[in-house]
Amino acid sequence: MRTVLILIALAIAASPTAAQRAAGIEVTEASVTELQDAMTRGRASSVSITRAYLARIAAYDQAGPQLNAIIRVNPRALAEAARLDAERKAGKTRGPLHGVPVILKDNYDTGDMPTSAGSLALATSQPARDGFVVQRLREAGAIVLAKANMHELAAGITNISSLGGQTRNPYDPARCPGGSSGGTGAAIAASFAAVGWGSDTCGSIRIPSAFGSLVGLRPTMGMVSRTGIVPLSHTQDIGGPLARTVTDLAIALDITAGYDTADASTEVIRNGRAKFLPALDLDALNGTRIGLFLPYMRDTDSEIADSVRAALRVMTKRGATVVEVPMAEFDTLINNTSAINMETKHDLAAYLATVPNAPVRTMGDIVARGQFDRELEVRFRSADTFPALPNAAHTTVLARQKALRARVVYLMDSLKLDALAYPTVRQKPVYPGQVQPGSTCPLGAQSGLPSIAMPVGFTSDGLPVSVELLGKAFSDVDLVSYAYAFEQAGPRRRAPSTTPALVNGAAPVARPLVITTRVGTATATTHITVDAVHNELRWTVRTTTPNQISAVVLRRRGGGTLTGPASGTTGSAPALARMSIPNSALRVVARLMGPNRTTASGSLPLSYADRIAFAEQRLTLAVMSSTGMVTEDVVK
Repeated sequence: MRTVLILIALAIAASPTAAQRAAGIEVTEASVTELQDAMTRGRASSVSITRAYLARIAAYDQAGPQLNAIIRVNPRALAEAARLDAERKAGKTRGPLHGVPVILKDNYDTGDMPTSAGSLALATSQPARDGFVVQRLREAGAIVLAKANMHELAAGITNISSLGGQTRNPYDPARCPGGSSGGTGAAIAASFAAVGWGSDTCGSIRIPSAFGSLVGLRPTMGMVSRTGIVPLSHTQDIGGPLARTVTDLAIALDITAGYDTADASTEVIRNGRAKFLPALDLDALNGTRIGLFLPYMRDTDSEIADSVRAALRVMTKRGATVVEVPMAEFDTLINNTSAINMETKHDLAAYLATVPNAPVRTMGDIVARGQFDRELEVRFRSADTFPALPNAAHTTVLARQKALRARVVYLMDSLKLDALAYPTVRQKPVYPGQVQPGSTCPLGAQSGLPSIAMPVGFTSDGLPVSVELLGKAFSDVDLVSYAYAFEQAGPRRRAPSTTPALVNGAAPVARPLVITTRVGTATATTHITVDAVHNELRWTVRTTTPNQISAVVLRRRGGGTLTGPASGTTGSAPALARMSIPNSALRVVARLMGPNRTTASGSLPLSYADRIAFAEQRLTLAVMSSTGMVTEDVVK
């Protein structure tokens, strides 16, 4: 990580204003079209925009919330930006990504930077050339700003790796960002670049999109070349973009989807394909039939389920017909349809054979050297035991995938459905070291059918919620257009509070609020710092009359719907009840000082509810005297 910081420091030291925001445009949450418009009008340059993103990486990746999303920054990014600015000045513009910085998952081959797939064993692995998608991006004028951390070798969904460490979720840095494209997801959610690329073998684009309030498409198999992407499973791997808006996603797909002579799977689009951007339509949902796929509504967090159903009601208002779709045989149908573990060992070896002077050649080499994160040990050792292909077990899996695909298509045809809908993930993001439950990734990944994840809102604790739409083969353009129509019905995304716009090129500094409270003859002076960047609440309380004060507490006013253990229930898994709380209700959220003390200080993680309450002036400081009197002040 020290290397990343040194490269950033060198890049932004070129001028006194290099660490400031791009002239004329704030890059935080800026879309590709907004960036392009600013450059076209001369309000910004590719160099100034690139510097602005580098400054954000410096402020928030290893500092502030320490997202740890980036493995490598491209040391030539500013030089590439200057070259593209010169092209623009000379009258040549390559397209909508001309001069726009993007981020790649670290399993995309780059001829000028190592491609490690998050593996310590591949830290120095240098491909001979750019992969197909990277080549297309560079031909379109995009700047590869950095390569993002990922779940090691793409073999998981919590985003831990031996080379990159644990990536954090910008919406709650204590939690995981999803994976395996979690570094890309966290980076784009935090506005480290305009758009990013990941790969999806079973949810690795869609899950980080869900946990980052992003839109991400797993394309139909064959729509995007896998050439130059470190493989996990040739049957299920496919690359694709993650973006903050559907329009940006469409732009990214139009540039990178296409036929590749080196990837036989793309033969299906050899004669061309429909374009995404021209197909975006505000009325795309009108007349569609969407099926709520009930097997994936089981064991779903109540807030996530409510958000998905609310999103479908919005689609209904946009002209869609929504029907519930059961499938009694689904569990049997989806069972034994994953080819990942059977193929990893062989696909990785085939890829490494193409890398000049690769530091390792097989999964066995990685295991023998102990160059993997401990969380991957069982997975890697197991993968290394699978026999050569083809074999009977693998043939059975491929046959079951074909049967799954046929059954899903038959279901959709019989009900005249344009898409199936379900939660992208049925449970909230976990904490590092935990197993992420609730994934719905197998349906798309193991049928080969396209599916798009799109934000629908947030839970009460500020975590993004996503709905997924799955369509029939090569309905990719339609799915993206449906997502666009839904997006335009009202904003569903909001930026994470831990990575706000920079101030003079640096993260804003939280200043303490000083509140002097008098209750009776007692006085307490409290310094409170609400630090969104570090996701922390800090305080110091002092009094000269300790015997007259029983407690100093922070309280939050507000109502809503809460879920908790039902009254009278016991056991390891008590029944849960939902309760409506009035808006006038108060509760203690932090005890700042107890009785008979002259001073107290401390800190706590800053919850989403408390951040919102602070912004809405619903946090109060309450001082209780030894006689029971209470004086309360708004924290503002």
